[in-house]
Amino acid sequence: MTVDQDMLRENERTRQHGVSMAVMVGYAAAAVGVFGWFLFGLLVQRQGFVDSVGESAGAAFALLLAVSVVGTLRRNGE
Repeated sequence: MTVDQDMLRENERTRQHGVSMAVMVGYAAAAVGVFGWFLFGLLVQRQGFVDSVGESAGAAFALLLAVSVVGTLRRNGE
């Protein structure tokens, strides 16, 4: 029985990438934006709590997808 896997050197396996301050500020801005989108739907558009939660959750998942795609592209470019 064989297992196909990439063998990493010990120093590559333990290497961790830190998160920069700009990325943390971007995440915080995205969280504030999603919460603001929730409040906008709830208070300004008066569309109801469940609809506002669903719309802001959809926006949050779209942001997470974009972050995932960009991270994958950056990692494969190294």
